[in-house]
Amino acid sequence: MNWGDARSWAASWEWGDAPAWAAFGLAAIALWISIRAQKDGRRSANAAVASVEEARLSRVASEKSAVVAEETLADQRREAAERRAAEEEASRPRPAFTIERRNRSNFYLRNTGTGRATGVAISNRGAPYVMERIAGVDLAPAEAVEFSMLGSAGQPIPGTLYVTWDGQGEEVPVAVPSL
Repeated sequence: MNWGDARSWAASWEWGDAPAWAAFGLAAIALWISIRAQKDGRRSANAAVASVEEARLSRVASEKSAVVAEETLADQRREAAERRAAEEEASRPRPAFTIERRNRSNFYLRNTGTGRATGVAISNRGAPYVMERIAGVDLAPAEAVEFSMLGSAGQPIPGTLYVTWDGQGEEVPVAVPSL
């Protein structure tokens, strides 16, 4: 290296060049800071976009969860109401009937249930037998009404009679005991 040329180059500097070099250094530092800030800004913007997307997904998930929770609660309420109604129906006093034989032609229709029966009637299905008509009888639990029944035309009495009462329009079969 030629040190003589180096001195002449350094000697060629003037004090007016120093501020230009300082400005160049500061500009380089500013450029470096700007690039870093731009990278941080992009990272922050990406994070903000991701955060907004995560917030939207979280909102959608919470709405779905709320809908499922409401449906589950509605199902639980419906099931509880159905269970209460079934329990009330099961515990409701109900009449039930049996036929007891007193002798060859006399019988008792007894309410063996837990509830009172009003308007009790035994239907006559036209079979060949003669029966004392029972209609409009009220029977409390354990009460009985006596009636007579005989076979006719050489036929025996029926093995089943059919009972109806208020609130029970459909005939309920009741077995007739044999001798």
